[in-house]
Amino acid sequence: MPSFQHTWLPFLYLYIVGGLFFGSGMYIIKRTGSIDLHKKKHRFWWNVMIFGYFYFVIFHAVWTLVALYL
Repeated sequence: MPSFQHTWLPFLYLYIVGGLFFGSGMYIIKRTGSIDLHKKKHRFWWNVMIFGYFYFVIFHAVWTLVALYL
């Protein structure tokens, strides 16, 4: 079985560092007023972005586990 450094460390780096950039971008969008969460369409796309990030984290983790244990 591969070591932690070869499997989960790159995964954690990808989603922690990438998550910081993603979170910074979402913060900037909110702070500059580029999005109005009172509007239904804006709220929909805000939620799509948040859901999409976590969807890919979970999707990647599941397939990493499948690759390690099957």
